[in-house]
Amino acid sequence: MAKSTFFQDFKAFAMKGNVVDMAVGVIIGGAFGKIVSSIVNDIIMPPIGWLIGGVDFKELKYEMPVNPLSVQEGVDPVPVTINYGNFLQTTFDFLIIAFCIFILIKLITKFTKKKEEPQPAAPAPAPEPSAEEKLLTEIRDLLKNK
Repeated sequence: MAKSTFFQDFKAFAMKGNVVDMAVGVIIGGAFGKIVSSIVNDIIMPPIGWLIGGVDFKELKYEMPVNPLSVQEGVDPVPVTINYGNFLQTTFDFLIIAFCIFILIKLITKFTKKKEEPQPAAPAPAPEPSAEEKLLTEIRDLLKNK
């Protein structure tokens, strides 16, 4: 019986609108990230690399000297590299994705503000009757009762 309650609770949680919306957002965000990465890698970065002398950012790296303690006989030592070009490429990807999301959210809020119509003001409460009106109401009620 505890299992069925657990699964019912999980099903209720998983089917809430917020969870499903978030899952869809994550999936679309991943696909959007791939599109932006392609734009950066295939369209934006090649001209930038061409402008600075035909450099491919992903190929930029610093090769550290070989550690003499790790050299074995008969085996060519593999140098250790610091791939700062890949870091630059990933940073450009992030900045462009962040900028696109910023623009998208600004557009969404702009359209949602236009759709929201101002709510009509609540009707003002009836003004308090004057002393004369109160007196006349009492007289009317007394005459009705007789």
